Amino acid sequence: MKRSIAEILREYGPFPGAERVNGVTYDGEQVWFASGDKLHALDPKSGKELRAIGVASHAGTAFDGRHLFQIADDRIQKIDPKTGRVLATIPAPEGGGSGLAWAEGTLWVGQNRNRKIHQVDPQTGTILRTITSDRFVTGVTWVDGELWHATWEGDESDLRRIDPQTDEVLEKLDMPPGAGVSGLESDGGARFFCGGGSSGKVRVVRRPKRSLAE
Repeated sequence: MKRSIAEILREYGPFPGAERVNGVTYDGEQVWFASGDKLHALDPKSGKELRAIGVASHAGTAFDGRHLFQIADDRIQKIDPKTGRVLATIPAPEGGGSGLAWAEGTLWVGQNRNRKIHQVDPQTGTILRTITSDRFVTGVTWVDGELWHATWEGDESDLRRIDPQTDEVLEKLDMPPGAGVSGLESDGGARFFCGGGSSGKVRVVRRPKRSLAE
């Protein structure tokens, strides 16, 4: 397993009216982050908040190319980002969810204390497969066929690239003390956007170059 210290490139926030950052996602232009009762759109270039949608947003956030998906307690909401309307809901896996990602036409739900990642049918909420971790799972993201997830347990937090077939940890980026990761999303290239929990911040972490070349 490759192991290194996470390189933080930039920090955004904290933001007025957003006491914490739960899930994060990226729509190709804006970073969206969940703060509990709102979804906020952030311009990653200027660092300014552009708008907010009033919707329950307690944990992970994802984007499928058209819609936002947001964990709210025991359900996952499908949201129109233009109007803020909740278009549909499906049940979250038993035990709820922490992280959320969209890949391969399905949702991937990280579970904190259950230490699992479930692949979920976005229409029904049916669990299609399960990946097991040895740490509390927070954010989840896919990029270039790689599955990454964040962990946050006690004062320790890291980003992990894992083999989705064997659950083996292939690479680990250790976050600095105090920089816990509550949500995780890739920009599709060399950056990860990381929710910072009660810090109210969104941090940008460099995705390792060696990973890009593999």
